[in-house]
Amino acid sequence: MDHLDLAPIRSVRGTVRLPGSKSISNRILLLAALSTGTTRILDLLDSDDTRYMLDALRKLGVQLDVSSTNTTVEVHGTGGALPVKSAELFLGNAGTAFRPLTAVLAFTSGEYKLSGLPRMHERPIKDLVDALRTLGASVDYLGSAGYPPLAIHPASVSGGVGAAQVSVRGDVSSQFLSALMMAAPLLGKPVSMSVVGELISRPYVNITLNMMKRFGVTLTTNDALTAFDVPDGARYVSPGEIHVEGDASSASYFLSAGAISGLTGGGPVRVEGVGKASIQGDVALARALESMGAKIEMGDNWISAAASPDAARAGKLRAIDADMNHIPDAAMALAVTALFADGPSTLRNIGSWRVKETDRIAAMATELRKLGAIATEGPDWLRVEPPAKLRAATIDTYEDHRIAMSFSLAALGGVTVRINDPGCVAKTFPEYFRVLDGLCDR
Repeated sequence: MDHLDLAPIRSVRGTVRLPGSKSISNRILLLAALSTGTTRILDLLDSDDTRYMLDALRKLGVQLDVSSTNTTVEVHGTGGALPVKSAELFLGNAGTAFRPLTAVLAFTSGEYKLSGLPRMHERPIKDLVDALRTLGASVDYLGSAGYPPLAIHPASVSGGVGAAQVSVRGDVSSQFLSALMMAAPLLGKPVSMSVVGELISRPYVNITLNMMKRFGVTLTTNDALTAFDVPDGARYVSPGEIHVEGDASSASYFLSAGAISGLTGGGPVRVEGVGKASIQGDVALARALESMGAKIEMGDNWISAAASPDAARAGKLRAIDADMNHIPDAAMALAVTALFADGPSTLRNIGSWRVKETDRIAAMATELRKLGAIATEGPDWLRVEPPAKLRAATIDTYEDHRIAMSFSLAALGGVTVRINDPGCVAKTFPEYFRVLDGLCDR
């Protein structure tokens, strides 16, 4: 389907059971493959990104038993010794597969080529490659220097494999640090890692720490998450069975919808699969919505959102000026939610949007203007001034799942919204539009 027309949505209410987290799913798959023992994974996300990881692991010789729904997988661990020592892996635009696999394969004594979609070849990887080379890895660029595709060769002992110290920049993508962390136990000796500059998306690093601990490797770190030590003798061991949390990033669209719909008597919308007990930083979106005038309730494994009585009486949410460094993915929904605020909102410290599936700052500004907003962008910020009345619009999605899902919220403004290339949501949430429709009162 080349486009999907969303008719004006009068209100939404109901309950959504969230699909598994992409970030957790791909970390668990890789760690299970590197572990000793068999891991049974429950509630795995079934999406393009996880399928790229599953396909890569199969090509690397990892034995996988996958259910018919692709949501339960038994991974027979290799103990860190991947059986296949020569392979070409195509990883689409899956950063959660490409970056960690680059780091892991750099220290598994094989010849590998890693490539992806054209946009992946525009996403920088130099900082990770530089850090891996410090540890003795042999990685070549097959196209533009600093970017995929890559060729990985057996690491050179004389070049310093197992060097005790390595640093990596933290201000481009936290995935570089997470990739190093997951690969470090393969070196077979203590490794100290440090972060240079500001660390963005810190909650995702906490997910990596949590998952590694579940697989038997506990890193020591400081409170600022700028220094990490991998102990001597660290080895991954299967936890036996592990559940994947619901995707907190996907929850952002439904929680935002509940807050917006509450302005006209709709809501609440409840999401199940994440809550107070979640290890994902994106649950903090609920507090950002609360600061805009949403009524938020939360249990250990659920969150609900509607409009507060004050916001409902005003018919508007409150504008915000907020640092979104800690929840850059979830902040995509807030950019469209800002259309329903009582004044201009500014999202700050979102420079990482520039190197995601597309340049998200530029793309969001362009598409918000189609709806009548005044959208102003800077190097790492976006300001959204809502119009007096939304306009119907055709939204280009730039092959970016989060743009497609975020702009679906505009239909709550009483206008028809055409979403071009709606299938791009398959990257993380193939059933998104069907689930949204199930909540709608038109």
